[in-house]
Amino acid sequence: MESLNNKTQVQDLKKSLREDYRESLRDETFKNLVNKQGIQEEVGMVYNSSLEDCVLELKNCSHCKGLYECKNKVVGHYLYPKVDGKIIDMVYVPCKFKKENDRLLALKDTASKELIHARFKEIDVKDKNRVEVIKWIKKFYDEYDVYKDMKGLYLHGSFGCGKSFLIYALLNELHLNKRVDFVALYFPDVLKDLKEDWDSYSAKMDRYSSAPLLLLDDIGAEQVSEWGRDEVLGTILQNRMNNHLTTFFTSNLTMDELEHHLSLAKNSLDKVKARRIIERIKQLSVDMEIISDNKRK
Repeated sequence: MESLNNKTQVQDLKKSLREDYRESLRDETFKNLVNKQGIQEEVGMVYNSSLEDCVLELKNCSHCKGLYECKNKVVGHYLYPKVDGKIIDMVYVPCKFKKENDRLLALKDTASKELIHARFKEIDVKDKNRVEVIKWIKKFYDEYDVYKDMKGLYLHGSFGCGKSFLIYALLNELHLNKRVDFVALYFPDVLKDLKEDWDSYSAKMDRYSSAPLLLLDDIGAEQVSEWGRDEVLGTILQNRMNNHLTTFFTSNLTMDELEHHLSLAKNSLDKVKARRIIERIKQLSVDMEIISDNKRK
């Protein structure tokens, strides 16, 4: 008799969950979310409450005008279902305003006003030393597709020759015209910032590792440490390699010079780990050089 009662209770519970789920499906936003994620009824009815939370936050986002009026639990993020078979994880995804705010903060902290506003129309095309690089950048822009496995550029050359400006111009054009998110970092400041704010270490590393486009500006100008080289730079590059994400570098050093620089950590000499970093850079980028007049004079 007790077994029959338990079976009846389970059936009643399933019936109640199914009814609640079908009632939720009457909401157009809820229905669209379920269809988009391919959630089956037997799975959706178990996660109905969490899916309703996602829908509420998506609705908040649809009417939001900026971070200053965000109504969601985590400011600048919305809850979204990540479906894996019969398991649904609810993850927080940064909204368009949060992404833009992060991008602008990164630019503000790591680049001059000139770089923030760099555009193709401002590139000096008369300098013959820059022709091949400009052609490469224009070709990359024309052919860019977020779904393609596209190598970035390791652009090295003389001090002040406009390396950063050229890459920033490309990234800005892609962002403004093709809505591509990017992160640009003045690399000597990255390690300092990570050390000074351990609470945001994981979030920042995730951001650097997963941005569709990343620029590590002036790599090789930093003071080398084993932690910075192996745990920070090595981790970022490995993650980007694994996920086929486009990465750009600017440096005053050739790759051979950078390898030597990276091998010197405090009083130790580690050529193997330095070589490992260089191999990752080569996997991620095309090596090009500019030798030109100092544009900063």
